[in-house]
Amino acid sequence: MKLYLLGLLMLAFTGQVIAAQSLVIAHRGAPGYLPEHTLESVTLAYALGADFIEQDLVVTKDSKLIVLHDIHLETVTNVEQTFPSRKREDGRYYALDFTLAELKTLNVHERQDANGKQVFPNRYQGKGTFHIVTFEEQIELIQQLNRQFNKTTGFYPEVKSPAWHKQQGVDISQLVMAVLRKHELDDEDKAIYVQCFDFAETQRLRNDLGAKVKLIQLIGENDWQESPTDYDFLKTPAGLKAIAKVAQGIGPWIPQLVDLKTMQPTGFVEQAHIAGLKVHPYTFRKDALPENINTQQTLQLLFKDLKVDGLFTDFTDTVVTYLAE
Repeated sequence: MKLYLLGLLMLAFTGQVIAAQSLVIAHRGAPGYLPEHTLESVTLAYALGADFIEQDLVVTKDSKLIVLHDIHLETVTNVEQTFPSRKREDGRYYALDFTLAELKTLNVHERQDANGKQVFPNRYQGKGTFHIVTFEEQIELIQQLNRQFNKTTGFYPEVKSPAWHKQQGVDISQLVMAVLRKHELDDEDKAIYVQCFDFAETQRLRNDLGAKVKLIQLIGENDWQESPTDYDFLKTPAGLKAIAKVAQGIGPWIPQLVDLKTMQPTGFVEQAHIAGLKVHPYTFRKDALPENINTQQTLQLLFKDLKVDGLFTDFTDTVVTYLAE
């Protein structure tokens, strides 16, 4: 509760003065300061002036949509201690194997690696209690804050691992569209983008499921094995043209836009703009920058030189302040 009040008090002192064409997208809430995707993290991202707040969506055993970056649980929760016998043969704990009620008993902590070491050591180091939340809980929170503060902070959900969910007998896109329609968010004029790494699923959302909401095609690298999509093709003019038939923009990885050794643009942003696509790259982290560039230089490169249309960031306040100046 104290964190909620802190976030709300900060609203009184935090402006949302940014260039209209440059969106600040709160990546997993405000994970630079609080555990990712929790309601406290969302509240803080809202208070810091985010234009959109991201929700990564996965499915529970009882077909509920929860906000969690991975289909696995152990990197951000204490599932190993709470349900030690519930791992699969690969040693991983899957959200899909737990009911929402079971997941609500878990404590969310800072992201850890396979050895239990905090990935970003200087981030939240407290012992607070944080919980997994549903997509609808985040929708309600943001909508109520918008109502009370007369703002239009938007949603940026991601349909996570649709091919994997399908292999498990779950149609995650159907569930996502049902929630959007329930809350009247399947609307191209509303402050919401739906993103997905799987191009086949992006096409299915638009063509088969009749999605009216704005869509963003995320761009990864083939060796990540994020989805069956051929990202090398999507990065070509022909690929961008194919994306433009169903989506309003792309979400590329920042190193796809600029050579981090020479700091020279790759031309990808320009090609996407020629195809009529917005460009919202991921992820700006001021505590994980290349050695040869600082925060100010990074943001200038992205917004002034490359002219991206928005940016995913773990540090909403840093980007908001830069754009305001």
